[in-house]
Amino acid sequence: MAFHSPMSPSSSSALSAHHHPLGHLHLHPRLNPSRLPLLLRSLPHRLRLRIPRPQLPPLPLALPSSNDGNNNNGNNDGGGDDGNNDDGGGDSSDGNRGEALFVLAQVGRKLETLPADLAAAIDGGRVTPEIVRRFADMDSSPLLRWLLRFRGFRERLLADDLFLAKLAMECGVGVIAKTAAELQKRGDNFVNELDIVISDVVMAIVADFMLVYLPAPTVSLQPPLLKNAGLIASFFHNCPDNAFQIALAGRSFSLLQRLGAIVRNGAKLFVVGTSASLIGTGVTSALIKARKAVDKELDDEVEDIPVLSTSAAYGVYMAVSSNLRYQILSGVIEQRMLEPVLHNHKLLLSALCFAVRTGNTFLGSLLWVDYARMVGVQKVQEEI
Repeated sequence: MAFHSPMSPSSSSALSAHHHPLGHLHLHPRLNPSRLPLLLRSLPHRLRLRIPRPQLPPLPLALPSSNDGNNNNGNNDGGGDDGNNDDGGGDSSDGNRGEALFVLAQVGRKLETLPADLAAAIDGGRVTPEIVRRFADMDSSPLLRWLLRFRGFRERLLADDLFLAKLAMECGVGVIAKTAAELQKRGDNFVNELDIVISDVVMAIVADFMLVYLPAPTVSLQPPLLKNAGLIASFFHNCPDNAFQIALAGRSFSLLQRLGAIVRNGAKLFVVGTSASLIGTGVTSALIKARKAVDKELDDEVEDIPVLSTSAAYGVYMAVSSNLRYQILSGVIEQRMLEPVLHNHKLLLSALCFAVRTGNTFLGSLLWVDYARMVGVQKVQEEI
């Protein structure tokens, strides 16, 4: 039996060099890593691989959470269900975080470049990917980028991309309605009493601004309270800004928390209404007294305004009537009824919002006249 001797190393190398497509290329086991780029550039062009950058698929927008008491991220007051909801809330937060970071990478932004509260909310899974996408779109506008620097505007713009338009609508309608009322009331003396008219209109703009700003739905970006915070502070901290707003995915509000939103906004609007009316009626009353001191004939034509009683009455009116009307307008009519149907028709949605808010302003004027006459701060023959 004949045995074939194994091939010598030299013949094996020669054979491999003859048949291998790389020719006489020898890879030494102790090849210096710094020479690897030079080695790769020496390869034939057909052997170089081009790996294209992967295109990330678009991420579907997250829908708001439909449950109302299970995933509250520590905001639910019910203690008996907490043990059953931790897993669901954790999964939802982790899902929100991953999807939000995915969208952030799509738009070419890093977490460190965002505002601190928004970055913390994304990292904690409290923000949906739709909010991140909306922030990136708004950040491209110089005006919106400046407004997004303020947390109050940031929370409201991220919750409603038409918030700025609604704010302009309300203030514009308020100026026109108030000026028309002043013109009707003062008649031929409108120009002569222009300083009083301007004072009243400015106070009306301040009130209209706060009536849109405070009850508007928000994306909560506020940091958690300290552990030593009081019970009342903790309760109102976890309440939404609008009692009827849709909760984001992974969060919900109890009925008690939604009622707390009405109470909290009512207290704020009482302070705003009382202060605005106190300044407005105070300036108007001072101007009237100054005119009477110059022109004695005005004593019988112009009556003094009860400053304190009118201001207190207007504060109560804003805390109750205006508070409820604007919360229903923002949280029910606009966010729950008009927005889902006309989400892709922004022009039509804006027109309907304008019509609804104009009607609400007119209704508020009628209610204020009846209320002011009922409490005695206006006489029956007076008109606004």
